[in-house]
Amino acid sequence: MTEGEVEVEVTHPPNGSAVPPGPPGLPPTAPAPVLPAVPPQAPGPSAAPPRQDPQPAAPRRTAWAEGTDRLRAAATTEPGRLRIIGAVLALLVVAFGAVTTWQMTDRSAAADDVLHRSQPLSADAAAIYRSLADANTAASSGFLAGGQEPAAVRSRYENDIARASEKLATAASNAGADSSSAATVGKLNKLLPQYTGLIERARANNRQGLPLGGAYLRYANDKMQTQMLPAAEKLYKAENQRLDSDYGNAKPYPWFAIAIGLLALAALAWAQRRNYRRTNRVFNHGLLAATAATTVVMLWLVVGHTFARSGLSDSYDNGVRSLNVLNDARISSLKARGNENLTLVSRGAETTEVNGEAQDKFDVSYRSLMNRLGDGDKGLLGKAAALADDQDGKNPIAAAVKNVGVWKARHKEARASDDSGEYQDALDKVIGSKADAPTGECFDNVDAALEQALAHEQGEFKQAAEDGRGAMSGLPVGAAVLAVLGAAGAVLGIGRRLSEYR
Repeated sequence: MTEGEVEVEVTHPPNGSAVPPGPPGLPPTAPAPVLPAVPPQAPGPSAAPPRQDPQPAAPRRTAWAEGTDRLRAAATTEPGRLRIIGAVLALLVVAFGAVTTWQMTDRSAAADDVLHRSQPLSADAAAIYRSLADANTAASSGFLAGGQEPAAVRSRYENDIARASEKLATAASNAGADSSSAATVGKLNKLLPQYTGLIERARANNRQGLPLGGAYLRYANDKMQTQMLPAAEKLYKAENQRLDSDYGNAKPYPWFAIAIGLLALAALAWAQRRNYRRTNRVFNHGLLAATAATTVVMLWLVVGHTFARSGLSDSYDNGVRSLNVLNDARISSLKARGNENLTLVSRGAETTEVNGEAQDKFDVSYRSLMNRLGDGDKGLLGKAAALADDQDGKNPIAAAVKNVGVWKARHKEARASDDSGEYQDALDKVIGSKADAPTGECFDNVDAALEQALAHEQGEFKQAAEDGRGAMSGLPVGAAVLAVLGAAGAVLGIGRRLSEYR
């Protein structure tokens, strides 16, 4: 170094970087301090984790949605489609059998009620009506005979009362506790001993020759005509309504079952056609068996119910309708006979006004009932003859018509004798011996003929109703069994096709 030169010392920082020289004439710049590098430290136990926003949970799908997705996925493959077809076919066949069993069970039960419950109860109600009317007629006939009442007339009265009591007990056991029939039966059971008590008082006074006996008999007749017979008629109509209701439940076609059966057959036909087009095989044994079972149930249902309906309709048209008309005719004849007797008992004590003229009350009622009974085509006997469908039914009615005509002629003669003051002659013409040609003989003949016609029509009803009910026998159980077999055949037939994909 020469004199005059300035020695400059360059100082390097520790990290080896040079310090830039400062401007001339100024001391050099001091280097910036360099901090030692601090290594990152792990978070301590008290350090909080980083905050994260909660994610909303995905909503859970319903079982229906999941099942629908599975079916949709299965329907995209042939095995899946076959399984769906098999399930639908089995369901339709089983539903057809179940509905057929349900509907035919109801109809079979209603048909059985027609035969064994409602019609016999209707017949019992008619028997109550007839027995009460006949008992009233027998009581008046015995009273006319005087103190020495004929044993046959007395026996007839007692038999009528016993029959009425027995039928009332049967009606009481079959009537519901809250039904109107139960109240009617209770009323008749209360009135019957009152009536028989009045009849016994009338007999006692009549045997002693006291005129009070006639008053008791008229009072008993009034109780019978205004209270007991209307109650018996109400019971008869109620039982007939029950019978009509049972017919209404038994006869309608099972349209719901028929519709499901046709749907099942259509589905089976479609499945077999589909199977043929995809495999070129004419028959699938399982589907064919299912179709056969379903067809058998359908034919059994339609044909069986058609025969049952025909039998039930025949039992109603040629049985119940004829029985109703014949019962009305017999009751009219019984009431007419009772009024004829009471005309002689009262001897004009009770009158009614007809066209401004006072006439015997009981004779007016007699004429009205005989006109209703009729001896031509317009009366009850004419209707009964029109409803009779064979000679066995027509012959008794023809005999009744003939005797009604004779009865009317003899009654005119008896009234003529009574009006002319010949009371004994009039009495003989009403209750006398056979030599006197009494009206009582005609009444007995009419009653016997109507009883014969009733027995015949009852047999006709029973036969037709049994035929109708028999046509439905076994159908509910048979339909259920065949439906199960048909469903099994459908499943096996589809299973046979599925086995080809394994």
